[in-house]
Amino acid sequence: MRRTFRLQVAFDGTDFHGWQNQPGLRTVQGVIEHALRRTLRHEVDLIGSGRTDAGVHAAGHVSNFTTTCEMTPEQLRHSIGSRLPEDVSITAVRPVHPEFHATRDARSKLYRYRIHNARRGAVEGLTQRCTYHFWESLDVEAMRAGGQHFIGEMDFTAMAATGGVRESMVRTVLRCDVERHLDEIRIDVEGTGFLWKQVRNMVGTLMNVGRGRWEPQRVAEILATHDRANAGPTAPALGLCLQWVRYPPHLLSCPAQADVGDAPSSEHPAE
Repeated sequence: MRRTFRLQVAFDGTDFHGWQNQPGLRTVQGVIEHALRRTLRHEVDLIGSGRTDAGVHAAGHVSNFTTTCEMTPEQLRHSIGSRLPEDVSITAVRPVHPEFHATRDARSKLYRYRIHNARRGAVEGLTQRCTYHFWESLDVEAMRAGGQHFIGEMDFTAMAATGGVRESMVRTVLRCDVERHLDEIRIDVEGTGFLWKQVRNMVGTLMNVGRGRWEPQRVAEILATHDRANAGPTAPALGLCLQWVRYPPHLLSCPAQADVGDAPSSEHPAE
C-alpha cells in the first residue's frame, strides 16, 4: 500500500547550496533523498515546502514523499536520520492525507532573521553561523514601526531580487515583528508566500531605518515605487531561518498511523 509521509526537517544551511537539487552541488534535498533511497530501497521524489537559498537555515522545513515501505513512522525517522550528516536532522515523521503536497498546500510560513547587534563578536555566544553581526546600534522601535508598512497584500517588487520577476509580484505579509533579546534583534516575518530574497531585502531596508538613515514611513514610499533600487541592501543569508510552515488541518490527519516527534508548539505549529 502506498502511503504519503510528511517530513519536518531542521538544518544548518551554512555548508549547503540551498534546498533544491543542483547538479554537482551539495543541497539539503539531495542529502535527504540519498538517505531516503537507502532506507526505502526505491527511487523517491521529495517535494519541499519551498526553496531556501545557499546559507539559509531551517528549524521546521517541511517536505513529503510517497512509499510502499511498511516501516512505522518511528522506524522511518530512525533509519533516515541515521543516514544524514550532522547538519541535517529529521525532527518529525508523520503519515498524512494522500493528497498532501508540501508546496502547494502551504498556507503560511514564518521566517526569522537574527542580528547580533553588539560590538563584541557573535562567536562569544557561539552564534556566528546563524546570526548576522552588525556592530552599529540599531533603533528597534523605529524598525518595528517601519515593519508595519510591510503588512498586507501588495506588490513587493521593491523587495524582490533583481531578475526574480514572477507572473505576479503581489504577496501577502501577515505580520512583521521586531524584538530585541539582549544583544540579538529578531525580525519575524510571516506570509502566505515570498518572492526570491524578499525577506532578506525587507531586513536590509529595516536596518537602514534602524540606523537612522530613513524614517519608518520611508518603507511605504519605497514599496510604492516598485523599484528594487530604492530599497535597502540584501541582508546576508546566514541570519535567516525558516521557523515553520502551516497547513490545513484536514490534510495532516491520518488516524490509522501514530505521529512521531510532532507535538505542535508556538514555534512549529502543525496547522
